[in-house]
Amino acid sequence: MTDAIVDFDDALTRYEPALGFEVHVELNTKTKMFSDAPNAFGDTPNTNVTPVDLGLPGVLPVVNGKAIESSIRLGLALNCSIAESCRFARKNYFYPDNPKNFQTSQYDEPIAFDGWVDIELDSGKVFRVEIERAHMEEDAGKLTHLGGATGRIQGASASLVDYNRAGVPLVEIVTKPILGAGADAPELGRKYVGAIRDIVRALNVSDARMERGNVRCDANVSMMPIGSTTLGTRSETKNVNSMRSVERAVRFEMQRHAAVLDAGEKVVQETRHWHEDTRSTSSGRPKSDADDYRYFPEPDLVPVVTSRERVEELRATLPELPVARRARLKAEWGFSDEEFRDVVNAGLDEAIEQTIAAGTSAAVARKWWMGEISRLAKDSGAEPYDLGITPADVVEVNALISAKKINDKIGKQVLSFVAAGEGRPSEIVEAKGLAVVSDDGPLLAAIEEAMAGAPDVVEKIKGGKVAAIGALIGPVMKATRGQADAGRVRELVMEKLGL
Repeated sequence: MTDAIVDFDDALTRYEPALGFEVHVELNTKTKMFSDAPNAFGDTPNTNVTPVDLGLPGVLPVVNGKAIESSIRLGLALNCSIAESCRFARKNYFYPDNPKNFQTSQYDEPIAFDGWVDIELDSGKVFRVEIERAHMEEDAGKLTHLGGATGRIQGASASLVDYNRAGVPLVEIVTKPILGAGADAPELGRKYVGAIRDIVRALNVSDARMERGNVRCDANVSMMPIGSTTLGTRSETKNVNSMRSVERAVRFEMQRHAAVLDAGEKVVQETRHWHEDTRSTSSGRPKSDADDYRYFPEPDLVPVVTSRERVEELRATLPELPVARRARLKAEWGFSDEEFRDVVNAGLDEAIEQTIAAGTSAAVARKWWMGEISRLAKDSGAEPYDLGITPADVVEVNALISAKKINDKIGKQVLSFVAAGEGRPSEIVEAKGLAVVSDDGPLLAAIEEAMAGAPDVVEKIKGGKVAAIGALIGPVMKATRGQADAGRVRELVMEKLGL
């Protein structure tokens, strides 16, 4: 089969995409789904395991009640119906990260079903993604492949398995086939996964750290000739763990499928691996259908029964969800559609909200987070909220500027020192002597030097071109290491020239 791709826009002249997403959300319960082992990230491998997690003879699982409540709340937030009774099933497959040789999951009786999420694209277009089901299951362990060039099992000389993750509670959210997205399909994938991440964060049912695998996406893509009503053969790109990668994986697979079809070949139903370095996918294994897993009801667990009264009690605990919250914040802050969209795309709406709550205006909060803080983050290869700069720091820097103790330029320097771990803003200004020079003595000396060096500018000012004072402020700023009070410099120049 060809590994070629075709031009994205060209592909869309002949084919239209069908998408489907399976998003796995690890719940942040204290213990695992069916045992009392700790549910913790980053601990020494194979320390958070019990006989239940390993499927040893004679053990019996016990369902985590908190995980069930979290699953119901997530289902409600996704506008799903909640099953009055549902049950677990055994999904049978053999792989080293699956110590029981089956995964306890749900198949034909999920806890939540028939929901939807509205996704707003950058263009302002709203696309409704329908949810087929959200079902409970347990996570598998984690394999580390050694000796190969890619970190994959192909070419590896050995594999290590950590069962700490085995048994961690999961909710898998499965969409119905998504049709009609066209050229917006890659962006829709990114925005959909971002919406799920934001919802689980708002509910506080998951830490939602994609880089840790708390939220993972399997992206299904197929292409069918324009005008056809028969879905094409799908590929499933597994465990994509960033929103940007979801977008790129969908785009690549659309182009690859089009190339296969153009060559007169058949698309293979298979799993694919995403490679961020090359922004491409590679073949994994043939994709199994449900029948291949030989599902059957889990004999060691009774059905989960939830009364309508309990569902309504849990519905009452739902917080303001992201879509409603963003609509409210946009109105309160007075941002334009473009300004607010940029803030949301940068993931800084929460930081700006907290900064406003800490005591500054929306415009000031946006200025610092979208400006200097984002620049510092880009330069260091980090996220803005990982720099160590807090909303209180931003408020403090702005207060120092308002009090004319520092200016904007020094404020930027102060934030860079905060990010470097050198203290809080006021401490840094004091320790490094960054306060604005407003004492007339040093300012007058710098002004006289600047005027002596630019007599033509002085003559322009005397002739009525007051705006020319700006040409003197620069040298004064340089002489005072950027710490001059520009307003006071302007006043002193005017006084000195009798204007």
